[in-house]
Amino acid sequence: MGDRTVTRADLAEAVFRKIGLSRSESAYLVESILEEICTTIARGEAVKVSSFGSFLVRSKNERVGRNPKTGEEVPISPRRVAVFKPSNVMKDRILAAHEARVAADRPALKAAE
Repeated sequence: MGDRTVTRADLAEAVFRKIGLSRSESAYLVESILEEICTTIARGEAVKVSSFGSFLVRSKNERVGRNPKTGEEVPISPRRVAVFKPSNVMKDRILAAHEARVAADRPALKAAE
């Protein structure tokens, strides 16, 4: 698994390189999109990005949790949480990338045997 995290700055840089907007315009575009997604989710609405996935708000009921250190039962209040559900296109891309990595590692594994 990769240890790299893509940041807002990385997204803005990608927009700058691929689209040709200035760096400040690229950063503004990325911030605007992320702000719109956050605002929409905060209102409790879903955001669907075709071929990518959906950001949803899910309601969780009250439940009993357990403190892992003490074992004490603690009530967890009901709340709403944001979740991401990848599209089938995204799932297929992830699977294909995984299979390609595994196939690339196989010759190295056989040579080590």
